[in-house]
Amino acid sequence: MSQLPPLLWLQAFESAARTLSFTAAGNELAVTQAAISQRVRLLEERLGQKLFVRHARSLTLTPVGQAWLPSINDAFSRISEGTAEVFGATSGQPVTLRATPILQQSWLAPRLAALYQHCPHITIRLVSAIWPDDYGVEGADIEIRYGRGEWSGVEMHSLGDEQLLPVCSPALAATLTTPADLRGHTLLHAVGFGVGWSGWLQAAGVGHLETQCRSMTCDNQVMTLALASQDAGVALIHHRLLEQRNDLVTPFPAISVPSDEQFWLVRPSRRQVDDEAALVWAWLAKDIGAA
Repeated sequence: MSQLPPLLWLQAFESAARTLSFTAAGNELAVTQAAISQRVRLLEERLGQKLFVRHARSLTLTPVGQAWLPSINDAFSRISEGTAEVFGATSGQPVTLRATPILQQSWLAPRLAALYQHCPHITIRLVSAIWPDDYGVEGADIEIRYGRGEWSGVEMHSLGDEQLLPVCSPALAATLTTPADLRGHTLLHAVGFGVGWSGWLQAAGVGHLETQCRSMTCDNQVMTLALASQDAGVALIHHRLLEQRNDLVTPFPAISVPSDEQFWLVRPSRRQVDDEAALVWAWLAKDIGAA
């Protein structure tokens, strides 16, 4: 036994090998991506062999890693089977739900609060994701993704068509009567969306203003909306995320730009769904239908 690497290192390897992502493995094991990377590195040093080939935004297993993985999978399976045989099958496992931080704050929070009032026995584990690489059918029972729905191996339920519109603080909104009044103001950009300020300005008939405005770019909507609430500029928001924002108003409610991307409720199509995960899915899907 003294020759075996620590169990935490083996868990990190198994999860990263299955998901081919240190980020996904970290989400699954509730630790940071850096922690997974460090555990795998220590494991490789202990074994004296590289287990992964690190690429810019992905991983692949080395031949040694591929050869060792079945033994690790078999070991964890035997532990699980033995535990169930001696102590009985476990129940009440948390339902892991993955979504962007802004969607968690603005859309999920009130719905999960209502769910807990009706079903207090359910335990939910929320995992944040920002970039497309943060998502994946491994490590989550349910995800809420943003895109065109072009994913394989999953069941999908659309939250509905999406529109984007500008928002800012009430004080700044009071100075904006027409879109032309945006001249000289700061436009807050969130990367990763197919439709942005260029599309909205064109729809508003003031496409030329983009070069006459200051700009600030953030890698997430949480920050653009926080800046907008602090009078630092004007942000674009998906209309679905505006319902819980009392600190932001839209100066031009009649002008929005449609997006061909949507929010989607997503879950693996070939995984056995337990009762709790099925209940959470049904609750959110029903709420979507009523929205």
